[in-house]
Formats: sequence, structure tokens, C-alpha cells
Amino acid sequence: MVKAKEIKQIELKKKIKAVFEVDRVSAEISDESTLMYDRSRFGERVGEKYQYSLVEGVFLFETKRMEAKDGRGKKLKFDDLVKKAKKQDKNFWVKYNVFKDLRSRGYVVKTALKFGAEFRVYDRGIKPGEDHAKWIVYPVHESNVTTWYEFAAKNRVAHSTRKRLLIGVMDEESEVSYWEVSWIRP
Repeated sequence: MVKAKEIKQIELKKKIKAVFEVDRVSAEISDESTLMYDRSRFGERVGEKYQYSLVEGVFLFETKRMEAKDGRGKKLKFDDLVKKAKKQDKNFWVKYNVFKDLRSRGYVVKTALKFGAEFRVYDRGIKPGEDHAKWIVYPVHESNVTTWYEFAAKNRVAHSTRKRLLIGVMDEESEVSYWEVSWIRP
């Protein structure tokens, strides 16, 4: 168990030691990874490791809470991680900037593949397991074109899962704005 005095040392001096895998980042269970999960719900415990989505791993790396190596033990830099992530997902940079913006605003953001969306977002102060997510989020670049059919499908997913639909739109300067969409009855 981590004591209050030790928490400050963990936050200031130690980073989560992680390994970049093809579509995720994983780390051994440690005081640092457990603290990060308990406090902010970063990652998911799977067996004897914590697994992080690519956006979580890159965010923790950029905010200096994680150091990462590749599968051969070579230490990675931020640009290396982003390049590898973009190779796996051509829309990574848009997803990352929306994730980063929401996390920086104090929201807990988790993947939402089972809902048919990219992210599920919990209101400030709410952690997964305490209550349900408030929104499902679809990150898009401002130059993306969406058909009415795709738009309606996203809205239906949000409605059927009893969540609000949030479209996170990233512009050319990597700034993010949000559009909340909901059904109304005339």
C-alpha cells in the first residue's frame, strides 16, 4: 500500500515504465501505475499488467508520467511513439488531440469500441464503475466529410446507449472544439 508521504515521491520522481506494443502500451504493476489508475483511471489492469490505449500511453509519456521502450528494449522518444501510433491508425493525431484536450479539462476518457464510438467520457469527478459515462465522442478533423447516414448512425448509437453524442472537431492548428448533438421531439 502506498502511503501519503510516498505518493509525492512517486509523482515527482518516478515514471511508469512501459513497453510499446503494436496497438497498445503495457506496464508492469507498480506503485506508479497503480496510483495513476486509482487517481485518474489511466489504463486497465489485465492479469499482472496495466494496459493503456495508444492515446493514453502517448499522453502519459508527453506529460512526463511514463517512459516507454519498444519490444527490443530501445528507449522511445515522443516523436517515435507518435510515428508508431500513426502507422497503426491514420486518424491517431486527431484522436490524440481530442483525448488530450478532454483529459486536460479534467474528464476521464476511456475507449468506447463496444459502444461503436472512439471514446466514452465521464463527467468531472466521476470514475468508471462509480457511474455511467455521460458522452460518447467521435473525434474528426474539420476537413472530414460525413454523410447524413453516418451522422444519423452516430446519433442512434448515442441514443441507444443513453449517452450524449459529442463530436470533437480538430482544426488545422490542432485546436479542438465540440459539438453536442441530441434528439429532440417536435
